[in-house]
Amino acid sequence: MFDDEVIYVSAQGNRIGLDGGRIVVTTADKQETVSSFPVEKVRTVNVFGNISVSTPFLASCGKTGMSVNYFTWYGKYVGSFVPEQNTIAEIRRCQASLGCEEALGIVRAIIGAKIRNSRTLLSRKKVRPPERLKVLEANVHSVNDMNQIRGIEGEAAALYFGCLDECLIEGWTFEKRTRRPPQDHINSLLSLTYAMMQNEVMSALRQYNLDPFIGVMHTDRHGRPALALDLIEEFRPIFCDAFAIRLVNQRILDHDDFTAENRLKEHALKKYLSHFDSYMKETFMHPKFRYTVTRRRAVVMQAILLRKAIVGEMKRYHPFVFLR
Repeated sequence: MFDDEVIYVSAQGNRIGLDGGRIVVTTADKQETVSSFPVEKVRTVNVFGNISVSTPFLASCGKTGMSVNYFTWYGKYVGSFVPEQNTIAEIRRCQASLGCEEALGIVRAIIGAKIRNSRTLLSRKKVRPPERLKVLEANVHSVNDMNQIRGIEGEAAALYFGCLDECLIEGWTFEKRTRRPPQDHINSLLSLTYAMMQNEVMSALRQYNLDPFIGVMHTDRHGRPALALDLIEEFRPIFCDAFAIRLVNQRILDHDDFTAENRLKEHALKKYLSHFDSYMKETFMHPKFRYTVTRRRAVVMQAILLRKAIVGEMKRYHPFVFLR
């Protein structure tokens, strides 16, 4: 799958190499070319499971600025190859030295947008949002303590997830959010979609030289992409949860597509990735800038706005939020 910027390689045993100025995906024995793409147009390659990646290809990535993200075959993020050119020290210093007031302003905006987007999604699904969500959304903008904001976010998430079952068709139920591992099929879809969106966010942050591991709200921890986890919050309900609900309610995936461990079977994962890529390429009217963008571009735009807020080019961060 290819959208001029992002490639997904999921067929087990395939090999990724370089042939002239093109990225070439072949079968394990190199006897058949599955697909090829122009190097200069690709920004990110996502690799799922048992896929071989050649050293010349990685060397080319280092020169062109292309990132390679690695996942297990069932979609758990493992790590990334990140080119050296995607780092600017001055921006990293701004991240590391961000003042408390500036950090609080960014986090208030992100969590306020997440709560509003949660209310909007429920309304779109003809589910009446709890009135308490509106109160929490208003309260978050006046809080001056990061732990209090985390408390508001936690309470809002619990209220929101308590309504999610009403958004699903008959035959699917959502009792509570579970992870590591997810305890049912809908939670598995949510976890996979959050992982995919985290990858989109990390790619956008790196594209604009922000360090995904230096967070604002999420605490820094070895191997934890704290800033990506911060920025993904406003996208969770309106992009991620909406996509998982679509897969279920439009019967694109059903319970037979899952293993006993609540993971998508290989054929179902291919279907999932195809639909996710199409979903990220769908266009809509941006709620703030009022012109047509894809979902993938909207994520990149938020990374740009976040960088401007962090380095002081903008007085405040403008989150991604749908009012209806």
